[in-house]
Amino acid sequence: MAQRVATEYVNTSLTLTEAEMPRLISMCEVQQLRLQVFVMDNGNQEVVLQEEAGGETIRLSFERTNGQYHCMLTCRVVQPKLTNVLRTLVSSFKGDAVVNRIYCGFTMVYHYIQGSVARIVESKDAQLRTVYEHCDTLGRLESQFNSYSVEEEISRLHGSVNELLDMRNQTKEPRLIGEIDQRLKYHSRLLFTLEA
Repeated sequence: MAQRVATEYVNTSLTLTEAEMPRLISMCEVQQLRLQVFVMDNGNQEVVLQEEAGGETIRLSFERTNGQYHCMLTCRVVQPKLTNVLRTLVSSFKGDAVVNRIYCGFTMVYHYIQGSVARIVESKDAQLRTVYEHCDTLGRLESQFNSYSVEEEISRLHGSVNELLDMRNQTKEPRLIGEIDQRLKYHSRLLFTLEA
């Protein structure tokens, strides 16, 4: 099995509510890391994570706006504990990130959207190969169903228009012809909208 050299978190984005900040801090404490939390005058917070041995350090700077904390992070991590805590934070707090897991000779690129892996790409010798891509089967089926319901509505409207035209051809009374014409006008606008 290939040995991971490093992990790069590129454009990692986390958004937390005030109530979620203590949960983030307790999750970091559980990982047996040195943890420091700095609260600034303006309400911003900085969470500093460091390996127990005193080596590698990560700074998570949270900017407070409208009762939420936003963190943008780009860093390179070598220590497995720090890598795992960052992965857990992105997953738990539904963050977005591009994560490069670097091995000797190739890189696996993970695309996280809302805390879930949406795509995994292998990058080797300037060649890209998609290893995994999330398929939204339910969403695709829903949109297909909706398109069928539109087709059914168009078919129903065509039937109504045909009935109205038959009624118009058989009617001699001007008042009824005016009402039928108004209904035909409404149906034609609706058909135009649905067919677009």
